[in-house]
Amino acid sequence: MSFRRGIVLILTVWMIGVLAACGSGDAEGADDRTDETIDIGQISWAENIAVTNMWKVILEEEGYDVEFHLLDMGTQMAALANDELDVNLEFWLPVQDKNYFAQYQEQIDFSEEVWYDNAKVGLVVPAYMEDINSIEDLNENKELFENQITGFDPGAGTMDTTEEMIAAYELDFELVPSSEPAMLTAIEEAIREEEPIVAPLWNPHRVFSEMDLKYLDDPKKVFGETEKIHHAKRLGFADDFPEIDQWLKNWKMDDDSIGELMSAVAEAEEAGEEPIAGAEKWVEENQDLINEWLSE
Repeated sequence: MSFRRGIVLILTVWMIGVLAACGSGDAEGADDRTDETIDIGQISWAENIAVTNMWKVILEEEGYDVEFHLLDMGTQMAALANDELDVNLEFWLPVQDKNYFAQYQEQIDFSEEVWYDNAKVGLVVPAYMEDINSIEDLNENKELFENQITGFDPGAGTMDTTEEMIAAYELDFELVPSSEPAMLTAIEEAIREEEPIVAPLWNPHRVFSEMDLKYLDDPKKVFGETEKIHHAKRLGFADDFPEIDQWLKNWKMDDDSIGELMSAVAEAEEAGEEPIAGAEKWVEENQDLINEWLSE
């Protein structure tokens, strides 16, 4: 064999090895993304931040990677239907998210299992507004509120239900969208000045332990009565991740557990830490409960 041919042969073998290694690495990376990364939808609501970070801690301790996607509810539903998102951890029925359920029930795997069964939604006012106790009291006091209901994220099921409530009670009010943090700030500022404000809110929420608020009676039951919180997954998720699918079905929280989790996350944020720090603390202190969820 000539020197030149020998060099060519060596270079050829080396190139094949490099390409094989690159191909193997790419395939392994793709498998990792397909098999181990869970894409979870997140909404900037206090309880949603708490439970999404809790599940991130749990799943990553079990060897999965978790990526959050901060999206409004409507975008999350479309992403689940299009296989662009794996899981939504907070879906309210029978009233708040009924429109999304009706639209996507054939395209999304909505769980029959409930992880929180004592949820409530309605309009709230500060407790010092003694003469405002029912939604039916609003129209005759509309100037007091400047004909406005202070809202949060457009596209949220509760915002849609609030619009339905305005129509059902023929209220001369406008629902003004913003974000949950902006809405809570507006409520806090109104209470500080003892001014009137009305807004849609829900339990579970830590705001009720921080501010003296009351729900307005809803004689027409537009907001429903007790709401139940489910999770939703893209079609095929249960086949791809049967272990996680079972864990989510086992997941149950009561007033104490969700309240303590939200408080832990809030304390972390108040200390200048990320929400995940509070979730990590709560998970560490509640291993017995978590072990129940992770059972077969």
